[in-house]
Amino acid sequence: MKHIATIILGLLLSNLVYSQTCDEQIEYLEDNYYGTTYNSPTSAAISKVTFYEVTIDYRTVHFAVVCFKSKYSYGCSEYLYQVGSNTKYNYSMNYLDSAGKAFWSYIEPYGDNSPCAPELD
Repeated sequence: MKHIATIILGLLLSNLVYSQTCDEQIEYLEDNYYGTTYNSPTSAAISKVTFYEVTIDYRTVHFAVVCFKSKYSYGCSEYLYQVGSNTKYNYSMNYLDSAGKAFWSYIEPYGDNSPCAPELD
């Protein structure tokens, strides 16, 4: 089932962005859709999370772009997750207590179905 979801996501994103790299997919979302960003300046790992809602062929798809802080610089690395419709709400209600815990609870479970998400243990 996870493999099928990955294939579906790949097809949706191929139709959405006309490119193959994860960076290009993120850039396409940032350039063409309005996102809601939740900044986490006090988090040790997460700089910010931006949620996007995209309609593809009358189907709404939800994405989260997670920006993980770098250990060695002031920047961050962005990763793309396809998430559920209630993920934005759940994350927004909990990230101020702990962005890391909110990420692990509400976004990371979608990592296996998101080809542009990092392998986390």
